[in-house]
Amino acid sequence: MKLIKLKRRKPNRSRGGDMGIYIMLILFGLFFVMPLVYAISSAFKPLDEIYLYPPRFFVKNPTFNNFQDLLVVMSSSYVPFTRYVFNTVLTTLVGTVGHLLIGSMAAYVLAKYSFPGGKGFFNLCQSALMFNVYVLQIPTYLIMSGLGWVDTYLALIVPAFALPMGLFLMKQFMEQIPDALIEAAKIDGAREGRIYLQIVMPNVKPAWLTVTIFSVQNLWNQKGQVYIYSEEYKMLPYALQQIMSGGVARAGVGSAATMVVMMVPIIIFIMAQSNILETMASSGIKD
Repeated sequence: MKLIKLKRRKPNRSRGGDMGIYIMLILFGLFFVMPLVYAISSAFKPLDEIYLYPPRFFVKNPTFNNFQDLLVVMSSSYVPFTRYVFNTVLTTLVGTVGHLLIGSMAAYVLAKYSFPGGKGFFNLCQSALMFNVYVLQIPTYLIMSGLGWVDTYLALIVPAFALPMGLFLMKQFMEQIPDALIEAAKIDGAREGRIYLQIVMPNVKPAWLTVTIFSVQNLWNQKGQVYIYSEEYKMLPYALQQIMSGGVARAGVGSAATMVVMMVPIIIFIMAQSNILETMASSGIKD
């Protein structure tokens, strides 16, 4: 018996081309990561380095005084700092979970069932993607005021349920699931709830991870001052914005506050990004 050695298929490009692509990607990566590095570095700069001219990119004498001053300022406010954190975490968590559930269930019906008005409803959702969030503030406020939800958590949580991005993205992914897979599950006796949870949702993991990233980023960074008037219901970004507007003396505190606000969405994005790439590479299904 002769052993046949399978030759690997070589890519149709040279090593110089590969090196050029890697160098270009590294340069682009450094370009996009520079603002993040500068923001983190500024959070540890003393006040004299913040106003140094010409500005220094990296911190020379790092200090934690900015974070200590941030805690002192927040502890001396009318509402405790933990209250602002609780408000933001609550609205972000409930709004994201509700957005995923409602968007995915609606997308499942639109993707796998045909009924009168289904295409028109999806076209309406596509049209809603064109509107900016600032355009929707007035009609949203009128609806929340009519329902009596102004100055409550519901004014921030409920509108997050109806964001069209989640429904649109989930539907596009669910349409790629073979109908034969769902029909086989029904023949085996599975009901709609089980098919949705155990078959559809695992196969569209990239979609709901992406929706989670966008939803968390949107809810975590919202200030809520349009719908919230009471200080005990206001969000963390609003409180930190008030600190940052304190003038020259609070420039270091403002840098620390900026780092606190942006780190949570970045960490969630990094954690979910690896899962998205892994799922896209290994969970493809074909009819």
